Amino acid sequence: MDAVSLFVCAPMAVMLLTAIAVSLMRGADAQRWKLCNEASALALLLTFFSGLLVLTQPSQSFHALSAAGLYVSPLQAVIAVLVQGVGLVVARFSGRYLEGEQHQRQYIVALSMVLACVHLLLIADHWLILILSWSGVGVFLKRMLCFYAERPFALLASHKKTVADILADDVLLLAALLSWVSVGSGSISALLANVSAHGHTQLSEICAVLLVVAVVLRTALLPFHGWLIQVMEAPTPVSALLHAGVVNLSGYLLIRFSPLFAHSAVANTLLLAIGLITCVFAALVMFTRISIKVRLAWSTVAQMGFMIVECALGLYTFAALHLIGHSIYKAYAFLSAAEIVADTRVAQIAGRQTFAVLSFYLAPVLSLTIVLAIQALFATPPWPLWWSLVLAFAWAPVLWWSSGTSDLSPSVRWQGLLSGSLLTGLLTLVSAGFHHIPLGTIDQPRGEYAGAVVVAMGALYLFSVLIHTVPQRLNRLHRWIYAGLYLDAFYTRCVLRLWPVSWGKSTHVNR
Repeated sequence: MDAVSLFVCAPMAVMLLTAIAVSLMRGADAQRWKLCNEASALALLLTFFSGLLVLTQPSQSFHALSAAGLYVSPLQAVIAVLVQGVGLVVARFSGRYLEGEQHQRQYIVALSMVLACVHLLLIADHWLILILSWSGVGVFLKRMLCFYAERPFALLASHKKTVADILADDVLLLAALLSWVSVGSGSISALLANVSAHGHTQLSEICAVLLVVAVVLRTALLPFHGWLIQVMEAPTPVSALLHAGVVNLSGYLLIRFSPLFAHSAVANTLLLAIGLITCVFAALVMFTRISIKVRLAWSTVAQMGFMIVECALGLYTFAALHLIGHSIYKAYAFLSAAEIVADTRVAQIAGRQTFAVLSFYLAPVLSLTIVLAIQALFATPPWPLWWSLVLAFAWAPVLWWSSGTSDLSPSVRWQGLLSGSLLTGLLTLVSAGFHHIPLGTIDQPRGEYAGAVVVAMGALYLFSVLIHTVPQRLNRLHRWIYAGLYLDAFYTRCVLRLWPVSWGKSTHVNR
């Protein structure tokens, strides 16, 4: 490999060597954490500079990477920096969070290997490398999820995730086989180039559908979502890494394989249906939960569903922005969960905030007006008009104002409305500006799905309004939604019948 290619692979090598060094080190855990933190910082620095090389070097500079079955792009560089940044924060937080705990050595090794495997996955351009790296993420993440091996829900969640991962790996192997038959190579770039040049074949159509199935299994979409909720038994930094840097990988791969989905109506329809149902369902369940971490987990399920919807609609730039924003937010939310709990208790003592009924009706109109006004500033609209309706429903709650019966003065309520308007405008401006960053994503809006998405988001907004206005009329429905329609209970029984397991002392994964 040339120097540029080695630079791109260096962060992965650093984390791999860190895992080996920590496993061989003797002495106090503090020394291991010091090495891990320094290595994570070095990996982040190398990832940043390799990203600059990707952005500034001509594409022909990476022939050595292509020959090794690897691939780089501007989006890959940004996601790699994001993941390594989250990894550094999680590593520093974990050193304090796990102080005094046993099995810290195994935790550091697993964390380092997860970051190495994620980096390899991001630059993979061969089916076998992609499958092995994604499988490696699952294997080492399992050790982190089961850090407290005496907690049965953690073990159950890990077991359910393992079954889903194995099924996903099998599906990907079948997709790789079909790709090899189709183009005579295991190269992902070769498959995408062949599809772009010659259109879809029956094999490529099946390959796209299999990739959708693998994404559903890996991304905790319905009905395989339960393990993501139950991993709340794992240490908080593990939840942050999972929700901010691992579960988002499916979104990146859908963007990576976008040429494969360009003309695959079956795969796109399946992706849209599952993503839309997951998004609406998980958001409804989130409204019924009280636990902060559980609400954050259901929020992740809903956000993953919405990201999948964006990919199904061909709005890949928006999906990339969503991935980045969600990762940053969830890393902060989980690592500051204690502060959020304290703030929630203060809010509960102060009493439930009530909103003016008029604001429920005017907020979508005001939100849509702001979105369209910002969109008009650009010569080329960054997204279709129907997507502005979806954004209006999504951001409308920001514009709700307190009712006149609250203790707040009118000036404070007007300040809140002004702040909400500014936030909506800023979100729209950032979203539009992001579309002008040359990340290599090519949007292919699919207007045939617009009606279903707008109706679904409108229904979700209406339900959120009903929760605030007539909650007593939703009591019967509340019980079913709170239980998640018992979908996870059904999936759990199926998993335990397919792969029975008992958890005793011999199952301590850290020994």
